Amino acid sequence: MDTIILDADRRIGGPYTLGAGLLARLVPVALGRWPDLVAAHDIEIRTAAPELRASVPARRRSLADELPRGQRILVPGARRSLRIANGLAEFVRDHLTRSGPLTLIVGNAGEADPTDAELVTVLRRRLKPGLLRIEEGPSAPGTGPLHADFDRYRDEGFHHAMAESGLETLRGLAYEDDPEHWQRLLQRVAAALEAIGREDEARELYDRGRRESTDPKHRATMAYATAMILVRHHDRARRDPDQALAWINEAITITSMLPDARERAFHLGFDLNGKALVELRRGRREAAAELVHQAIELAETHLRGEHPVHKLVLYANRGQLLAMAGEREAALADLTRAIETDPGYPDHYLDRGNLLHELGRSAEALADYETVMRLSPPFPEAYYNRAELRYAAGDLEGARADLDHTLELDPEFAPAYVNRCGLHAAAGDHVRARRDVERGLEHAPHDPFLLCVLGQVELAEMRYPEARMAFDRALELDPDLVAAWAGRAELAFERGDQEAAVADLTRALKLEETAELLFNRSLAYREAGLTRQARQDLLRAAELAPDDADIRRALTEG
Repeated sequence: MDTIILDADRRIGGPYTLGAGLLARLVPVALGRWPDLVAAHDIEIRTAAPELRASVPARRRSLADELPRGQRILVPGARRSLRIANGLAEFVRDHLTRSGPLTLIVGNAGEADPTDAELVTVLRRRLKPGLLRIEEGPSAPGTGPLHADFDRYRDEGFHHAMAESGLETLRGLAYEDDPEHWQRLLQRVAAALEAIGREDEARELYDRGRRESTDPKHRATMAYATAMILVRHHDRARRDPDQALAWINEAITITSMLPDARERAFHLGFDLNGKALVELRRGRREAAAELVHQAIELAETHLRGEHPVHKLVLYANRGQLLAMAGEREAALADLTRAIETDPGYPDHYLDRGNLLHELGRSAEALADYETVMRLSPPFPEAYYNRAELRYAAGDLEGARADLDHTLELDPEFAPAYVNRCGLHAAAGDHVRARRDVERGLEHAPHDPFLLCVLGQVELAEMRYPEARMAFDRALELDPDLVAAWAGRAELAFERGDQEAAVADLTRALKLEETAELLFNRSLAYREAGLTRQARQDLLRAAELAPDDADIRRALTEG
């Protein structure tokens, strides 16, 4: 077994110091022997080891790669690094499967950037110890300054590095030294802090920026960013859409007065798009759609031949709003336009695939999900969504495989536990179902869907008090969760409390009228001796599901 000793101290090379060192050993060998393996992971390798870019051509490219940095408005989210880590793990796995096992000794593991710490976690989870053994080496951290490649950190979504290095740089930089550089760096650092859940520190930086700067464009940007903190805060209890509205209106007031028409169109369009999110969170969906429409008109009128990413984002956002309003064909047109503008960007294929699934166009939805898989480093959501398609088509084995892979990629992906637990429960395997729901709750203890599934597992095992507690907790967190009302009704029915069963099913039906809920309420009505109400429910259920054999039989018997 070969051995490699690498230093992970982030002061050596910033994000992916360890990853780049490992790739520097493995990639040249793969280029000579298995070039297809390198090509399959071009994004991951080029992201983690920029010094290898000259020898690893970009096979998968997005429109933003060709644009000036000022037009690359999409900054990767904090979870992108997990996709990169999974892609690197698959490259290392496939390489070592061919070349032989390896021992990796990691020095200064405690000084690693979060990207490398995450990579080590993923390597340990996804590669068998017989293929890759990772040992911790000596610790002797350096004392030099942190790397400060802020353009790379922004472009790749290295938010922890941007926050740490940026804060260090800001401490030694005065506004008067270079106002433009100071303001731009402050905004980048604050955005990075927000991305990693440190919103209070981000807000402090924006407040500091407002104390120093009177530049209209930068003050508008900080007002916009403050509004976004207030509507996207990771702690939902701290979101405040009304206060956010005040801040986004401040941004719009300023950008509306910018003298240059093109600059005004871009910044005002950006702010109108932000206000659309605020209005959406305030429950004003039509107002949100109108704001995005205004932003599109500004862009199409004043930004001809430039800012294509800005425009496609606006079309994609309007598409999502139209889909929420039930205007699915119009939504589909907007999402398709966004994809045609940048066919190399994977995220919008997910949104369009979901819409196509809702429209019953399963083959096209499948094609979109599988396009995401080709264009992107391992993307858990694509496999999760394909699992739903496979389940709907009756391919339970395929659905289970996709859910297994989703959770291999991201063990914190709570919805995958919900769905896989459902497959176990349907197969009567309550042991595995319970194991899945408990694992899910370890990562998302306040997830109402997981608590609902827990209630269903407890009910199946006739642990009635525990089932009631789980359903009640789910409804406390999400009073509109139909499955929890239905589950609690089933519990009441089994315990002979038909009045409670009818009440809970009635609540569920107010949220979503389905043949299954009507059929179940008819059973509760019948057990309670209310045959007229039972028949009314069956007749309505038959209208919704005319081919359902159970409903037809119940009507005949009744």
